[in-house]
Amino acid sequence: MSVDWLRGKVEVDQETIQRLLEENEQLILCIVEYQNKGWANECVQCQRVLHRNLIYLATIGDPSPTSTSKIMESSFKSNGIIFQLAVVRSN
Repeated sequence: MSVDWLRGKVEVDQETIQRLLEENEQLILCIVEYQNKGWANECVQCQRVLHRNLIYLATIGDPSPTSTSKIMESSFKSNGIIFQLAVVRSN
C-alpha cells in the first residue's frame, strides 16, 4: 500500500483497513523469513513499515483527541532485533 493514507489522500473505509491488515500479514511472514535467513537489514525495513501501519490503525481506531491521550514509544531487544511499541494511555 502506498503512503497516500499518511498524507490524508485515502478515505478510511473498511476496504482500506482490510488492505492494511493483509499487508501486515505479509510483512509478518517476511519478517519471520528474513529472521530465519539472518537478513537483519531487510527485516528492519519490514518492521518499520509494519510499525507505521500499526500506528496508523491504532490512530484511526482511537478517535479521542491527542490532548486526552499520550503515545509513549518504547523499544526492547529480542534475539538482536529491536521492536518498538506504542502505548496509548488515557489521562
